[in-house]
Amino acid sequence: MGLLKIYKFFLHGVLKLAGISPKKIEIEPGTVVNFWVPTQTTTKPAVVFLHGFAFDGILTWQFQVLALANHYSVYVPDFVFFGDSITDKSERSVEFQAECIAKGLKKLGVQKCTLVGFSFGGIVGFKMAEIYPELVHSLVVTCSVMALTESISKVQLQRLGFNSWPDYLLPESVQGVETLIQLGSHSFPKFPKFIYKEILEVISFDSRGICKNRREKVELLKALVISDEEFTVPSYHQRIHVFWGKNDKILEVENAHYIQQ
Repeated sequence: MGLLKIYKFFLHGVLKLAGISPKKIEIEPGTVVNFWVPTQTTTKPAVVFLHGFAFDGILTWQFQVLALANHYSVYVPDFVFFGDSITDKSERSVEFQAECIAKGLKKLGVQKCTLVGFSFGGIVGFKMAEIYPELVHSLVVTCSVMALTESISKVQLQRLGFNSWPDYLLPESVQGVETLIQLGSHSFPKFPKFIYKEILEVISFDSRGICKNRREKVELLKALVISDEEFTVPSYHQRIHVFWGKNDKILEVENAHYIQQ
């Protein structure tokens, strides 16, 4: 067993000690979403963490979950085709992801929450705030946009030096994983090569060495990019807080100013 798998094993144990455990929710026949949820019923304010495209929910948000679990009811879903969430539907839109998370939260008894979205999770969070205003009380986003339009996508891919988002976000080599992490972080220490190899195995392959949902994730990324004409700025009624790294290599800080405006 590799170091990363051992780490995940102990992380899951620590989370359970903190009162957070996984629970699979059937959204509809053929669609199941995995949530990390409070072990006990609580009246504390609900905070929902939405992950990016590289890792599942709990690997992305582990430190924030452990920091906030004493004061909030923390929920961490895996988007469809990430972690243990699956569907037999052909739908790949952001709206479908938003619908699955919203329906799952309602089945868990969450009536109102604060969403915290990173990257892809921020885009889904914006969509949830738009179509489920009664559920989303406030929204915190970082390193994200309201929608990934063709013009934004083209500029950012050119900056990164990639022809497509799957080339960057779905690495097929150890070097690809290293590039994914180094571009997606700031002043992050470099790991030994064997760590990147383990990360590649965890995010890309199941125990039989078969690719995990790569085709479906490519389809998700294709559906994520929409035409400029297709996007209009919604009217949000929630409080929206925007956090950004001034040295963000993927989405420039100017995007944060645009969202603010």
